[in-house]
Amino acid sequence: MAKVHDFAEKAKKATMEKGVKCPRCGTVKVPTLYIQSVRSAHGSYRFNRQRIQICKCNEKQVFA
Repeated sequence: MAKVHDFAEKAKKATMEKGVKCPRCGTVKVPTLYIQSVRSAHGSYRFNRQRIQICKCNEKQVFA
C-alpha cells in the first residue's frame, strides 16, 4: 500500500538542508568543481579538475 503524504510532511522535507555539516563551523558543505591551470613540462597549460567541499571555514582559502 502506498504511503500517504500530507502537506506538513512535504513542507518539512523542503526546509531540511541536504548535505554534510562541517564539524567546525556547523554549516552545510557545498560540493564545488575546482579548476586549476597548471603549466606542463612541454610549456602548454593543462586544467586540473577536482571536486571539493566548501563551507564557511575554508571559503576564504579557496576563493582567495
